[in-house]
Amino acid sequence: MGLSLLITSSLQAQSTGGTLTGVLQDSTGAPIPAGTVVVSHQLTNFHESTHTSSTGAFALRNLPLQTYTVAVDHPGFARFERRVAIRSAVPVEISIRLGVAESRQSVTVVDDESASLVVDPAQTGTRAQINSTDIHRLSRSTSSRGLESVIVTFPGFAQNANGAIHPRGAHNQMTYVIDGMPVTDQLTGAFANAVDPNIVRTVELFTGNIPAEYGSKVSAVANVTTRSGLGSGRRLAGSTALSAARFDLLSQVTQFSGEAPGGRLGYSATVNTMKSNRYLDAVSLDNLHNGGNSERAFLRLDWRASARDVLRLSGLTGRSSFELANLRSQHAAGMDQRQLLRDASGSLDWVRTLTPSSVLEAIATYRTADSRLRPSSGDTPVTASQERHLSTGTAGLRWSAVQGIHNLRAGFDVQRFPVSEAFTFAATDPALGADNANLRPFQFAGRATGALDSGYLQDQLRLGSRWQLSLGLRFDSYRFLARGTQWQPRVGIAYHLHETSTVFSASYNRLYQTPPNENLLLSSSTEAASLAPSAVQEALAGRPVVIRPERQDFLEAGLQQAVARHASITVTYYHKRGKDQQDNNNFLNTGIIFPITLEASRINSVEARFTVPRTSRGWGATVSLTRSRAVSTPPFTGGLYIGNEAVDALSAGPFLIDHDQPLAAHAIVTYNHRGGFYATGSARYDSGLVANPSDPDEVAADPDHSDLLPYVNLTGTPARVRPRTIIDASFGYERVDASSQRRRWDASIQISNLTNRTALYNFQSVFVGTRVVQPLTAGARLRLYF
Repeated sequence: MGLSLLITSSLQAQSTGGTLTGVLQDSTGAPIPAGTVVVSHQLTNFHESTHTSSTGAFALRNLPLQTYTVAVDHPGFARFERRVAIRSAVPVEISIRLGVAESRQSVTVVDDESASLVVDPAQTGTRAQINSTDIHRLSRSTSSRGLESVIVTFPGFAQNANGAIHPRGAHNQMTYVIDGMPVTDQLTGAFANAVDPNIVRTVELFTGNIPAEYGSKVSAVANVTTRSGLGSGRRLAGSTALSAARFDLLSQVTQFSGEAPGGRLGYSATVNTMKSNRYLDAVSLDNLHNGGNSERAFLRLDWRASARDVLRLSGLTGRSSFELANLRSQHAAGMDQRQLLRDASGSLDWVRTLTPSSVLEAIATYRTADSRLRPSSGDTPVTASQERHLSTGTAGLRWSAVQGIHNLRAGFDVQRFPVSEAFTFAATDPALGADNANLRPFQFAGRATGALDSGYLQDQLRLGSRWQLSLGLRFDSYRFLARGTQWQPRVGIAYHLHETSTVFSASYNRLYQTPPNENLLLSSSTEAASLAPSAVQEALAGRPVVIRPERQDFLEAGLQQAVARHASITVTYYHKRGKDQQDNNNFLNTGIIFPITLEASRINSVEARFTVPRTSRGWGATVSLTRSRAVSTPPFTGGLYIGNEAVDALSAGPFLIDHDQPLAAHAIVTYNHRGGFYATGSARYDSGLVANPSDPDEVAADPDHSDLLPYVNLTGTPARVRPRTIIDASFGYERVDASSQRRRWDASIQISNLTNRTALYNFQSVFVGTRVVQPLTAGARLRLYF
């Protein structure tokens, strides 16, 4: 199966996917049992199938919102095809009659029969989609643990260390919505447990014209639909995968799913464990003191309580324990800092079909996460300890309806988030104390509870055969250390030029991005402000430290173009202008980060993507390009600045922030042979993120960093890490039983950084520190199906 990714524009999002139901009959109206029903989407490479029951009935649930080709086959009858648009959570019902084998029917029932399947005229902002099969075969770094390693292959994302990705000029203001449960934690390897890609069925990624139902962190939104056992037709099915790679990496993933007799209860579960001696990206070429392990588990239960009611219970939990990577001087001193991350989440969702054209959904979610940093006797230049706890409870109600040309959705959410923090540190290096006259043993402890109440209304209208209009309005009321309210209009329009299979789109969004909750109490404290560099203290002028939500105006214009009806190209331009820009500063190289704001930001970018879906010979390809400029304006507010002398220089005026990068390119080529062989190649070019403006002579004299000088340009304006191209490849074979068409086993080889390129993600950055790209790493995986 080729890797085919859709980059188009935004539909109305749904926390639950769409549903297609129907009845299969012969020409006399008699039901046809055991018929095969397949829904597919060419550009996203999505493929889902089921069989009709003894009454001829079938149902396909949790479908991503798209226009699908529905194909029906049964021995002795003609093949039947129909094009069906699924645009909301409101179920779509179709009735199909098959003719005898001598006749053939092929019917397309969409409003615009000339619509190409490689462009989508209904979408008005940037959207992407990928499914589990393509994720499984994607060529990624062998150390990649989270879904971010998949998302970074799309335009608009700058890659950084430990799985951190910067969506469209933001530091990390991104929301993952997992079966309707919003997760706004900063999910990076050093800060929180990332989303396990093994639980994913499909991911819808929104980066432009963000639907009004999403708020809080919306520079990007990943709407994740997990695997469900409902409708699988089997009581038990699953797989176990074992992997091994360089740096003593060992991992296993076990998945199983099924449905109970009667077909009303389905279940799905995943357990994932991993250990590695290169758990985080190293802070030096030596990879010192960098071991770790993680365990994650997921469970989903679906119960069809009645013909009109479906309940879903989901739970996921994660734990990771790892060493903090050492510099050479720290390793020589015996530094042995360790960190523990834990989280647990649960959601209960009820969907009721009110009428054939409307649906009501109620959802309650709860998530808790904590982090613990343990010091050691050999800590240098500081010793530190931390205990941080964050819980988030959300309850919401959503209503969806299709009425004529309107596709409506409205709802509200009530969210509460108690936070507690305890942090201590003290200088152990006399030189650090001499350079920071106000540095003293530091202790902080605090707790508070915040609130975010939201409501929204959105509509998507089809105006004739060419125009599509999306209208959305959101209101947020935020009450924590700062308070604020914001009305957020989100509007978009698209025009479809049938004659050339071209779609033009434009949108405007007002965004209200709330501050990160992790370490927010400390960052906003007078205790932390007393340690701030002089430029930060002068800007505060004795005022209380307040980290406010960021307000953004976001404009986007886009073009979709079909190429020879079998490929597509998408080009997008966007401009963002923000007030109180959200970011983080890094506490030395610990991976502990503290929220900060800057007075303003200005971001401009051009993105492009060329996509060739899988051909009849098994080939597919995508090429993504991003050219961007991100300018930030001081002063700084919040944070904890130790050893960040560059803050004074950056406070002088507008500067290019660390995730500014002139050019990023990502190319993926896939091959899938009908005999079961498959291969994927990936090449990523990054022109280089902004680095700390360090003195080259001082770096050359520093034994911890002198050997990294060839990989950073400190004399440039601004200083940047040097460009890099990283090539990954994977090869595999999947064995399928010829009679049952069930998979039996899958074996693959993964090679990361094929050319063994030595490179940096960043260097001595105020915001992320120093991190080294993983060297050449080879691994193998064996998956057994049952």
